[in-house]
Amino acid sequence: MKRLLSLVSWFTWWRVALIAVATGITATVTVVASENWIRGRAEGHVHTIASVPAAPVALVLGTQVLRTGEPGDFLAARLETARQLYVTGKVQAILVSGDNGRREYDEPTAMYAWLVRNGVPPEHVVRDYAGFDTYDSCFRAKEIFGVDRAIVVTQSFHIARSVALCRELGIDTSGVGDDTVRDIFPGNWRQAATREHLAHVKAVLDLVTGREPVHLGRTETAVTDALS
Repeated sequence: MKRLLSLVSWFTWWRVALIAVATGITATVTVVASENWIRGRAEGHVHTIASVPAAPVALVLGTQVLRTGEPGDFLAARLETARQLYVTGKVQAILVSGDNGRREYDEPTAMYAWLVRNGVPPEHVVRDYAGFDTYDSCFRAKEIFGVDRAIVVTQSFHIARSVALCRELGIDTSGVGDDTVRDIFPGNWRQAATREHLAHVKAVLDLVTGREPVHLGRTETAVTDALS
């Protein structure tokens, strides 16, 4: 009886081990395939501020705002990139898209205030309050604000996914990725870059399933008005 139990235990252990190995291989293949697709879709469309082709609109993707209401360093770097695109004539309007899911947390307004304070005319800055993630921001830029051509702005570890999503959702998109905070916050940068591996998988799943944004709403003319 003990020998039989030992044999059953041995087979059970090997079955669990095989399932674990198969799961690990499947997960690895999924991540690699997603990353290859994302990078392939973005290839040739990522530029510097100097080399990026002009477009009507810069789409700035939101990230952390401090308790003071000021943009965090990563977000401030994105906004500075967008400001440079504006003052050099690469774009005529800036769409800031971020999280305002809670009354006490408002990325778009913090972004708007920073840009206006740093010389961008308020009539040329448009706020999207429901850019809860990159997919939602790109989807809403196209479907809600009518953006057909844009320069998307974020950090360089995030730029391939941003360009790929926006292009796949119907926006003729180039991207400019910021690197200025990489050496200032190397630990935060590495953590964010590591999270991108799973984010690539989510991006592909969102596209394949055709997920609608958390909040879609009615169409708006704010970007058209800003460009007129």
